[in-house]
Amino acid sequence: MAMTRVRPRRATMALFKPLARPSRTAPESVPEPRSSAVIDWAAYIDGQRVDTETVADAVRLVRDGELADNGNGMGFVWIGLHEPDAAELERLAPVFGLHPLAVEDAIHAHQRPKLERYDDVQFFVMKTVGLVDRHDGDVVETGEIMIFCGPDFVVTVRHGRHGDLRRVRRRLEADPDRLNLGPTAVVHAIVDHVVDGYMCVAEAVQDDIDEVEEAVFSPGRTDESRRIYRLKREVIQLKRAVGPLAGPLRSLAGRRFVPPEIKEYLRDVEDHLTRVRDQVESYDELLNPILQAHMTQVTVADNQDMRRISAWGAIIMLPTAVTGVYGMNFDNMPALHTEWGYVAVLAVIAVMCLALHRGFRKNGWL
Repeated sequence: MAMTRVRPRRATMALFKPLARPSRTAPESVPEPRSSAVIDWAAYIDGQRVDTETVADAVRLVRDGELADNGNGMGFVWIGLHEPDAAELERLAPVFGLHPLAVEDAIHAHQRPKLERYDDVQFFVMKTVGLVDRHDGDVVETGEIMIFCGPDFVVTVRHGRHGDLRRVRRRLEADPDRLNLGPTAVVHAIVDHVVDGYMCVAEAVQDDIDEVEEAVFSPGRTDESRRIYRLKREVIQLKRAVGPLAGPLRSLAGRRFVPPEIKEYLRDVEDHLTRVRDQVESYDELLNPILQAHMTQVTVADNQDMRRISAWGAIIMLPTAVTGVYGMNFDNMPALHTEWGYVAVLAVIAVMCLALHRGFRKNGWL
């Protein structure tokens, strides 16, 4: 079999101990038990997957002279890891020539989207987003994917629960012509998968914003402030993931090592990213007026409540004032010594209270 480039031999025996290969038929939602951060690995030769017993065997298959160079094929290794520890990733570093700074970033995560070059190795960082079901609704959660891309290898490091790449791997393996374009085909497929995740989450957030807007402007009185602030926080998380990725993606599409066929697909992904970025940025323009309208409604409702309380207080104060006057120890009080005086005073109080009530209702206070 053939490949376009065979790199010099490197120490491959320092790689991982033999591991039981994960089942490729297991449901994606069920985490597979493992003793290592390695999720999957394979050598790809002429667009075809070649399974090996260990990661070291896959590297040797590509690098140690078993492939002849006829200019028609491409051989590379794709290793996928999930939240590796320092020891595990540092054992890979000398085999693939990974820079210590990039390895440190991949171990600790919490990086901004970026594209950096270390000799002939490209280090690409992206943030992943997904929805997590909580008791008070879905919440946006972020993760990260780091990609080490070299002439004959791809090492993907994933942090977080989202951005699983097994579906991406299966889709690529079903298209040998695309896979035969080399490691950059894997990079494009991962970037496309991440941006599709942005679009799905952005649409879900849009649905939540529509629901909040409808609730705020509905006749019923509800308190949506907490939900609005949660949506604003989710929008900020989306902006932190989507916005900074535009520059690295544009830079990736302009690199010389990327084949022209892949550059066309990367430009399409960049167009999708721009659309999502504009959509996410517009969410602030939607949420700010919704929040202001909600706070205005709360203020108006509070004012209405205060007016009702004040009106009823005035009505209650009237009989209190009259009875307070008649409770004073004076002999010369109107109707004090008449048989109908008690009824007359009560009648006057009732008439005055009814007049106040009618006046308040007419002015909209009650």
